[in-house]
Amino acid sequence: MLQTCRVLRSRAGPSPGSWQPLSFDGGAFHLKSTGELTRALLVLRLCAWPPLVTHGLALQAWSQRLLGSRLSGALLRASIYGQFVAGETAEEVRSCVLQLQNLGLRPLLAVPTEEEPDSAVKTGDEAWYEGNLSAMLRCVDLSRGLLETPDPTGNALMQLKMTALMSTRLCKQLTSWVRRPGDSLELSPERLAEAMDSGQDLQVSCLNTEQTRHLQASLSRLHRVVQHARAQRVRLLVDAEYTSLNPALSLLVAALATRWNSSGEGGPWVWNTYQAYLKDTYERLRRDAEAADRAGLAFGVKLVRGAYLDKERKTARLQGTEDPTQPDYEATSQSYSRCLELMLTQVSHRGPMCHLMVASHNEDSVRQATKRMWELGIPPDGPVCFGQLLGMCDHVSLALGQAGYAVYKSIPYGSLEEVIPYLIRRAQENRSVLRGARREQELLSQELRRRLLGRSLRVSPH
Repeated sequence: MLQTCRVLRSRAGPSPGSWQPLSFDGGAFHLKSTGELTRALLVLRLCAWPPLVTHGLALQAWSQRLLGSRLSGALLRASIYGQFVAGETAEEVRSCVLQLQNLGLRPLLAVPTEEEPDSAVKTGDEAWYEGNLSAMLRCVDLSRGLLETPDPTGNALMQLKMTALMSTRLCKQLTSWVRRPGDSLELSPERLAEAMDSGQDLQVSCLNTEQTRHLQASLSRLHRVVQHARAQRVRLLVDAEYTSLNPALSLLVAALATRWNSSGEGGPWVWNTYQAYLKDTYERLRRDAEAADRAGLAFGVKLVRGAYLDKERKTARLQGTEDPTQPDYEATSQSYSRCLELMLTQVSHRGPMCHLMVASHNEDSVRQATKRMWELGIPPDGPVCFGQLLGMCDHVSLALGQAGYAVYKSIPYGSLEEVIPYLIRRAQENRSVLRGARREQELLSQELRRRLLGRSLRVSPH
């Protein structure tokens, strides 16, 4: 199989003469083993069953009591964990990534650690955040070490959850301050960047002494992660979260960008994530892109549809505020298309100073991106890349990878105890994506039937 992969990769690259639409008909599934396809089909069908997603943690605890930790763990490793997680040790992660690289895909590592909003357990516990900092620094080193060859262009990417390094309660406090009319210069990106660089005490009138101390420690952690990532030439993609946190997270990204995304640094090292399912995303993206251009800063964007729809709508109802999300899936798709067009135009104008990840499982969005890249003269392996989750949407990822596009798979790793709760939260947030994987299931079934029927025909005496 590896020889087949290498031959296909040697032919990679869209025709320079005319744009040819990619086919997402599952033809690239021939690169995967029957066992891999069978597990994928079974797991995706399981994950599309609402009770499993809703009661996942309770079911996991019940299986441990009934079967014991060892047998329960073995079943998880053979199914959900094995489908969506690279492994626990660095060796297991490298083995998984090597398989992806042989298929023309790249790793986007994610440390499965975050603080849930209003968590009362870890808030203010600096030791917990410092432990997460160590995990992030190790992830940077692992991301760099996974490159097939030393890459001076910085094509190693890594996801970063800011709520693993600072309290969600502090983020909410900062968000409420940022949203005030004529927000204070106390919280300007430039002032925060200066505080990160100098390590000097930062005084903010909206915070008490304990909150100020935690902010200072959080800024130090963020600075250390980005400093180390820049030295290792690993670009950091900061995840977006809830609307109650995002303004604070965007402020911190802007501060980091002020320091690390300057024109002489070699492109953006800190990227922000924009969620197309929010009504204000297009205007925020346009404003941020123009501001980066005026300031001479590189601009990195991961464009997603968004994963917190149900929780955002529920929160808006409870608080009696306007629903921040688009009214339906069609409106979200239109928003995604507009944001995609905006960013591809930015890339065509600014070149390597502007990077984009088209993070989507939607075939129409991917087709739009590849067509516009060709029309705008953006190379398939340039400043635009694609992203999907490990274990999902392989019919799109493989087709893109074999055509020569830069494709990253988001890869969580860690122990069962660390990763399973993380996976269940992601599944609960991505219910629509899991339910929408019916086409992928159909293509998997089709390929498995083709193999089984072909085998039966070969052994049949008739």
